[in-house]
Amino acid sequence: MRFAHVIVPGSADPALAVIRDGEALLVRELIPGGPQFLEELIAGGDDLLDRVRDAVADAGRGRALEGLAYASAVLTPPVVLAIGLNYAAHSSELGLKADTAPTVFVLSPNSLTGHEATTSWPRRLSESVDYEAELGVIIGRSAKDVPIEDALDHVWGYTVVNDITARDIQFSEAQWSRCKSFDGFTPTGPFVVTADEIPDPQALHIWAVVDGHTVQDATTGQMIRPVATLVSHLSQSATLLPGTLISTGSPGGAGYSRDPQIFLRDRSTVTVGIDGIGELTTHCRILD
Repeated sequence: MRFAHVIVPGSADPALAVIRDGEALLVRELIPGGPQFLEELIAGGDDLLDRVRDAVADAGRGRALEGLAYASAVLTPPVVLAIGLNYAAHSSELGLKADTAPTVFVLSPNSLTGHEATTSWPRRLSESVDYEAELGVIIGRSAKDVPIEDALDHVWGYTVVNDITARDIQFSEAQWSRCKSFDGFTPTGPFVVTADEIPDPQALHIWAVVDGHTVQDATTGQMIRPVATLVSHLSQSATLLPGTLISTGSPGGAGYSRDPQIFLRDRSTVTVGIDGIGELTTHCRILD
C-alpha cells in the first residue's frame, strides 16, 4: 500500500491518506476514529493495517491528488537517524574514508518537510548547500539486537529523503547534525510504500535532478552496507522504536564534488526519486 500525509483545501492540518489510482482516501474517513498520522497506524500493528486494507477494498472514489498539499512522510518519529558515507562513490568524492562501522548522526525533527515545500536559509549561514538523494527506511516493530537475516522483518515501509547539507559547515565542524538540520533540510515523501511492495530494497534506481539536470543516477545496490545490515547494526546499541526513520546514505554525484561545483541557488528546484516509491521535489530560497 501507499500512504501520504496530505493537506486538503480548507484545512491546515495534515491527515493520513491511502494513495490509490491517483486519488487520496483519508484514513479517518475510511475508519471512523482511525489514525490521523502514519505513526499511529504503525503503532496499531498488522491488525490496524489490515483494517485499512479491507476498508480501501470497499471504498469508493477519493480526492484527486491535484490541489492537495503534502506534509512530511513522517511527522513525529521517535528519532531520525542518518547514515553517512554509505556509497563508495560518495565517500570518495568527498575525500572521506568509509570507516569499518557506519557513520551515524541524528537529524532534528524541525528539519522535516514535505513534497513541493520551499526550504529557505540565510546566505550568511551558508552559500554551499548541497542535495543528497537517499532511501528512507521506516521501522515498524521494535528492533533490539536483531540479526541481519531478520532485520527486514522490522521494516514497515520506505520513502524518499533529500538529505540537504550545508557543506561549509559540515567541513568546519566535527559532527554533522547541525549542517543537515536547518529548518526544512530533510524533505521526505511524498509517499511511504509498505515493505511488502519493495521485496528487495537493494534493487532500486535512485536519482536527483537539480534545475533540470540529472546530477545523481545510481542504484541502492551500490550501498556499502545494505538496509538489513544498517538495521541490525543500529539495533545493537539502542532499541529502534516503531516510526523511527533511517536515512541510508547518498550515492555519488554531490554538487560539492563536481567541477564546477553545483550548489543549490536561490529559486533552485531539486527533485530526488526512487523507482517504485516516488519523486520528491523541493524549492529553494536563499535569504539575504
